[in-house]
Amino acid sequence: MPAAVPSRYTVSEVMTHTAVAIGRDASYKEIVALMDQWAVSALPVLEGEGRVVGVVSEADLLPKEAYRGEDPDPERFADAAKAGAVRAGDLMSAPAVTVHADASLAEAARIMARRGVKRLPVVNDVGLLEGVVSRSDLLKVFLREDDEIAREVRRSVLGGGALSGLDVTVTEGVATLRGTLSDRSLVPLLARAARAVEGVVDVRVELVGPADVPEASHETGS
Repeated sequence: MPAAVPSRYTVSEVMTHTAVAIGRDASYKEIVALMDQWAVSALPVLEGEGRVVGVVSEADLLPKEAYRGEDPDPERFADAAKAGAVRAGDLMSAPAVTVHADASLAEAARIMARRGVKRLPVVNDVGLLEGVVSRSDLLKVFLREDDEIAREVRRSVLGGGALSGLDVTVTEGVATLRGTLSDRSLVPLLARAARAVEGVVDVRVELVGPADVPEASHETGS
């Protein structure tokens, strides 16, 4: 059986540790200026000793432009109240969507996708800001060298036993498993385990039976 492959990287390894943040009283123009200066799309809002209480994103700022010249009813339009807001405390989305530093990259990616956000404040157990992780940070694992990925697949997936007849090559992040495998039912498990290795873009399985009779290649999509 292929070995279970734990996530190699955690959020703490790819996040920005020095995060730009604001307080509740930060003004609208100050927020826009900071986003422009630091090229970010959202800013955590802090209070006290650094506890994250909300996030102001570009989406929170846009209603001021969208409703310019209009007088929408805040009770009918959720964004209308933000159109008249001038401080972070009134502009922010709260509670903040956050992640812990020891979370896996997959977990952080799922939170971003589910909540429709581009950046997540990284907090400790009591909600204090430790950094920020962005979509681009999560993609850094795909910069791993092919040889490094191949070594990890050999160690974590093809760890010997019934799989000792297999080897892997990795080209541009695509892992190809080749060799002899008597139990064809292991193919989906092998592909899933190899794909769980950080940096793998896709997995292909090209195997022969125990009698060294070539069989058709199998490809597994992402």
